[in-house]
Amino acid sequence: MSTDLGTRHDGFRSGFVALAGRPNVGKSTLLNKILDEKISIVSNKAQTTRHQIRGVLTTEDYQLVFVDTPGMSKPRSALGERLNERASEAYRDVDVVCLIVDGRTGFGRGDRFLAAQLDPERSIVVVNKIDGLDEERVLSQLAATAELDFSAYFPVSAWTGRGVPALVDHLTSRMPPGPLWYPSDTVTDVPEAFVVAELVREQLLRATRDEVPHSVATRVVEWEWPRIRVEILVERESQKGIIIGKGGALLKQVGINVRKQLPDGAYLELIVNVEKNWQHDPSSIERLGY
Repeated sequence: MSTDLGTRHDGFRSGFVALAGRPNVGKSTLLNKILDEKISIVSNKAQTTRHQIRGVLTTEDYQLVFVDTPGMSKPRSALGERLNERASEAYRDVDVVCLIVDGRTGFGRGDRFLAAQLDPERSIVVVNKIDGLDEERVLSQLAATAELDFSAYFPVSAWTGRGVPALVDHLTSRMPPGPLWYPSDTVTDVPEAFVVAELVREQLLRATRDEVPHSVATRVVEWEWPRIRVEILVERESQKGIIIGKGGALLKQVGINVRKQLPDGAYLELIVNVEKNWQHDPSSIERLGY
């Protein structure tokens, strides 16, 4: 397939789709399933996604550019406020917004708060995590969201893929005629260094206790292939000890798990530093790229 940008055949469609929702509703898992490739990290912790991450799905007939957004929640820090701003920005400049709702916990106050910010004509409801739910439960969750009067409703399982093809077909039908916004072999526009830093943060989220995740930031500070050095920032000395683990065991395991996802020969070095209250400091948030 050609990688030239520009207009394709007369019936070619293209456009942008934002994935919106509360934390942990499965936005990143859904994006990874649609693309059949992992571009967004996944965990059961809030603030797992902190950036607008674009994923691109291209065929001979269409190109869908998905924007995975931070989960919207009541901010408890300057970082939380910045993440909500980033999410809101994404909703304004796309062709369709998918409001992802957790089918297991149900449609609640947080979903209504977010839905009130969306244009019903440009928005659809996606009830996720239907795997393991019987048909009656799925239908009741769809019925609960009907009060929104959005333009379409889809039950899906981002984990198994159930319902995902129908969702993609619908999104394609909503796209206007348009050009290739990205080369046809592009899956994401995020740089490799960003991906590696996010992989490290993903493993830390999975390995550490609840008091640490919000306080962790990661960034690549040295990249001379095959050597990659990643800095891990926390807010307190006690958190640094948790990240390193007894005898360095936790940090070592994080490195092992990340290297499994990197090309052969990669040398990954992890360092842990303390930057007090960084997520409450706008200058630190800006410097870290949020």
